Amino acid sequence: MKASRNALYGGLLLLPAAVLLWTFTYQPILGTIVDSLFSTARGKRPAVFVGLDQYQRMIDDPVFWKAMGNNLVYALTTIPLSMALALMMALLVNSHLRGQAAVRMAYFTPTILPMVAVANIWLFFYAPDYGLVDRFLQIFGWGGQNLLGMPDTALGALIVITIWKEAGFFMIFYLAALQQISPTLLEAAGLEGASYWQTLRRVILPLLMPTTLFISINAVIGAFRLVDHVVVMTKGAPDNATTLLLFYIYQTGFGYWDTGYAAALTVVLLLILALIALFQFGYVDKKVHYR
Repeated sequence: MKASRNALYGGLLLLPAAVLLWTFTYQPILGTIVDSLFSTARGKRPAVFVGLDQYQRMIDDPVFWKAMGNNLVYALTTIPLSMALALMMALLVNSHLRGQAAVRMAYFTPTILPMVAVANIWLFFYAPDYGLVDRFLQIFGWGGQNLLGMPDTALGALIVITIWKEAGFFMIFYLAALQQISPTLLEAAGLEGASYWQTLRRVILPLLMPTTLFISINAVIGAFRLVDHVVVMTKGAPDNATTLLLFYIYQTGFGYWDTGYAAALTVVLLLILALIALFQFGYVDKKVHYR
């Protein structure tokens, strides 16, 4: 009787969280999967079951593959570079540095700015002829470049913005982890004659691995989630050079009102994130040293 009462009590405590989880996570996922199997309702024509036709359409869609390729380049570039920059900034501000508080604030400031505001700031930076970036390039004779208007440079210009904004956010986690490392470990490494780089490689980086895993998960989600700067700055142009997968979903669902195809694209995005998460927790997590 007591065991059943405890089980009932525990179930009631979990019920609010379970309702929220079902309402805002599992139910939308199941609804999206179901919608991907139906055509888009238009006017008086109701949605009809089409099975896997939306996924076959996706396979034959060149814009989808372009968006996937762009997102792959975007993720493989922004994730390691923003994490490496965040680690370097954290190591710098964790040292005995004059004006340490001001430097930390300067590093973290881009993080608290809304992405729409950041995009508008960088629109001015990237403006041809009078923008800050173009004025700098004029020193080397490369002025007059429309970086957001050329297919070869547009995606790279967005990548720079993402790294600039995300690195400060990741730095906070690295800084907190660095301050949790026991000074005795660093002193012991010094007594053994280890150089700074040996201490960094053999002591600091292994102890930062749990934080690195946490940051990498957030970075992967961010690489497939950020879309505000694409909407504000390029809208996927030129020639879909900056079309990312989430922007293509947004464009398909709310620009073309093709909700069935947008649902199928969303399912693919969820599968990609799920596979990455399984790899991170199933393989990478086993390589992490937890204290």
